[in-house]
Amino acid sequence: MDVTEDFMPPKAKQRKWISVGITVVIAGLLTLWGIYGIGEYGIALFILTPFFIGAFPVILYGRKYDVNKKEALYIGLLSLSIFGFGLFLCAIEGAICIAMAAPFAIILSMVGSMIGLVIISKTPRNSTFAILLFLFTIPLTAFVEKGSDSDTFTAVTSITINASPKEVWKNVIGFPPLKEPDELLFKTGISYPTDAVIEGTGVGSVRHCNFSTGSFTEPVTVWDEPNLLCFNVTEQPAPMKELSFWDVDAPHLHDFFISEKGQFKLTELPGGKTLLEGTTWYHHDIRPQFYWKIWSDLIIHKIHERVLTHIKTISEKTNKNKSL
Repeated sequence: MDVTEDFMPPKAKQRKWISVGITVVIAGLLTLWGIYGIGEYGIALFILTPFFIGAFPVILYGRKYDVNKKEALYIGLLSLSIFGFGLFLCAIEGAICIAMAAPFAIILSMVGSMIGLVIISKTPRNSTFAILLFLFTIPLTAFVEKGSDSDTFTAVTSITINASPKEVWKNVIGFPPLKEPDELLFKTGISYPTDAVIEGTGVGSVRHCNFSTGSFTEPVTVWDEPNLLCFNVTEQPAPMKELSFWDVDAPHLHDFFISEKGQFKLTELPGGKTLLEGTTWYHHDIRPQFYWKIWSDLIIHKIHERVLTHIKTISEKTNKNKSL
């Protein structure tokens, strides 16, 4: 006798919705445990959970009724949609983070639905074992991931400026306020730079790069005027303000994305021009890293472009005024 059949309604439509509801509740509890209990944003959350959300309702429903491929995908994606809406409604995540995770989650959910269909169609006797395996693997993976080291990544952005390195240097160490961003990315809540000031000169001086969510504290480690400015990052603000109807303070906003250090390199070009390169070294404790690196690189390059373009504008304006 199968105990799961004791509480499953006999009618197909009811069974389908109960299967979806049970899946969403279990996935939600596992997610809360992983985020707030274990403190992990990784493979358990972003790979195994969407896979589970796709497979589990198909198995539950398919133990009583035949399921075709189209219906399996529908059940899985319906479960994932309700799960995502639940995260937003309960202020566990904001709209932007859910949107970032969605492409990867949709693919994995569809794969899960197909695997669930194969299990219930080819080996229905193994469905109970498959369910238990899902429920055991997700928290186990989160525990195994906890405390594992993350890689350091490098993002480099460059721009050519019609001004000498000496002139550009003045605007690298500190620059006046930027105009409000036009980019859609920054209008969604992603933190963006507003201005920069520096306290002192030379090695040991402290640069403060102010963002919309707070300030980066950047003690200078290399001061090679006007060629190279290097600095560590000792304090940093939240990387974003979640887009939500509520005040979302998700754990990943604190100490999961870490900017380690940065530099500005100025190279003199023919014709009195300067090649300005901005580099950021960073790591994040969100996995799978190959997927989230796509987003983090995009955001960092957009931040670099905003700063470098501003430095270019004010440096070329000053250079033009001097030539008049």
